[in-house]
Amino acid sequence: MTAATATPLLSVRGVKTYYGNIIALKGVDVDIKEGEIVTLIGANGAGKSTLMMTICGSPQAREGRVTFAGRDITRLPTHDIMRLRIAQSPEGRRIFPRMTVYENLQMGAAMEGGTHFAEDLERMFELFPRLKERIGQRGGTLSGGEQQMLAIARALMSRPRLLLLDEPSLGLAPLVVRQIFDAIRMLNETEGLTVFLVEQNAYHALKLAHRGYVMVNGLITMSGTGADLLARPEVRAAYLEGGH
Repeated sequence: MTAATATPLLSVRGVKTYYGNIIALKGVDVDIKEGEIVTLIGANGAGKSTLMMTICGSPQAREGRVTFAGRDITRLPTHDIMRLRIAQSPEGRRIFPRMTVYENLQMGAAMEGGTHFAEDLERMFELFPRLKERIGQRGGTLSGGEQQMLAIARALMSRPRLLLLDEPSLGLAPLVVRQIFDAIRMLNETEGLTVFLVEQNAYHALKLAHRGYVMVNGLITMSGTGADLLARPEVRAAYLEGGH
């Protein structure tokens, strides 16, 4: 699927983010167009998750600008950013462990107002049939793969224009990783969902993505189509052949 418009849905320009006096992002530029899957790869500690969190307003960028659908969101609080139909499935899943699968999905739908709850619930169960089998089970008792499916489904219940996925494959078996990446591809192809994917699993991420960025020590060092980056010798050496 090609991007529907040349104007970026999300634009990150010259963003610098600090933790105290330590600079984590050193002037990052990233664009995501409507209808694209864009991935950000890099070693552990490169700043990938920090960029994802900065987009969501916590922490806020100290310098630079983040715009979404033409609106400057750099200084908005996180809850206001989420209301603009940006949804995040954070690293480490972070579902509500004491709530059931059904209740977790209800929480996801709250941002959208719950108007299409029954319809969206069925969509999630078609996407992740395992969740239907576990509907009354507490989130904390699910397997790692089921928790990741639930985290993504909870984010999707808000009907986002942009889905932010942070390390969805982390610690999961290859079969489950394939199921999750297949679901992301299907959502993009059938519904035009725009996805920004942060991943250490460079091979899967670049195979899935229309475009990708490589981050090293808080800086974007390379960008290109997923296929182009997969073919780059330096990417293969660092991330695909026993590298990070």
